[in-house]
Amino acid sequence: MKLVRFQTAAGVHIGAVVGEEIVDLSASGLPYATMLELVAAGDAGLDQARAALDRAETRVAFSRSPILCPIEKPGKYLAIGMNYAKYLEEADKLGVARSNNQVWFNKQTTCLSGPFDEIDPGVTEKLDYEVELGLVIGKPAKHVRVEDAYAHIFGYFVANDVSARDWQFHSWTFTMGKSFDTHGPIGPWIVTADEIADPQKLDLRCFVNGELCQSSNTAQMIHRVAEQISYLSTAFTLESGDLIATGTPEGVGVSMEPQCFLKSGDVVRCEIDGIGAIESTVK
Repeated sequence: MKLVRFQTAAGVHIGAVVGEEIVDLSASGLPYATMLELVAAGDAGLDQARAALDRAETRVAFSRSPILCPIEKPGKYLAIGMNYAKYLEEADKLGVARSNNQVWFNKQTTCLSGPFDEIDPGVTEKLDYEVELGLVIGKPAKHVRVEDAYAHIFGYFVANDVSARDWQFHSWTFTMGKSFDTHGPIGPWIVTADEIADPQKLDLRCFVNGELCQSSNTAQMIHRVAEQISYLSTAFTLESGDLIATGTPEGVGVSMEPQCFLKSGDVVRCEIDGIGAIESTVK
């Protein structure tokens, strides 16, 4: 299923996108008020969502305007850095030190925004894009083995890890430059894990004003999705609804020669085959 949150006259509802329509699961008896509640309910919640989809009492034509961030503010939004080989080569040229370990940082959850919302640069003068495969943790994970990691994924989404490059290096962690308000557009929905046969075989792309800037495949990750979940869960519990951004490939603006940053009016489109696309205009 492609699960969305969308605005209705009655409030925020949960829906499932089918073709060019949104099936209103909330109006069809789904017993969860929030996506976080649905995710935490696990398999039982998905069974109830499928039952509500079968009843399909209310359908509306799909349009961008009512679509919201597909999940309410979760406990954690974690992102891995320098996780594609060619991107690592770009980081070398910028003088970013390599690590023998997975490199993680927080995106504060207040950065989250909808898949078609504007990006507000704020005070940064070096606004950049990063297309990434994102995932939602379903069943809580602690000390998870790599071979068991997929069982803890509820679903996947497209992420743009919008980055304020000048603020990114204000401290040893990247959090300041990764967490500006509106710098976390995700969506356009959550594709449930059963719909993605192999998250390591997905093409992903980013366009700026229609020009292709990033193009790769998740097979090029250095640390695969399952390895990421296992590594993080060794240190702390990944809880239902937590978000993970799995890294971006080469082609970001800071690595171009000369460097090229986003400006007002630019349109950034991030897409992943099998999941969908998000598109944001810079304010």
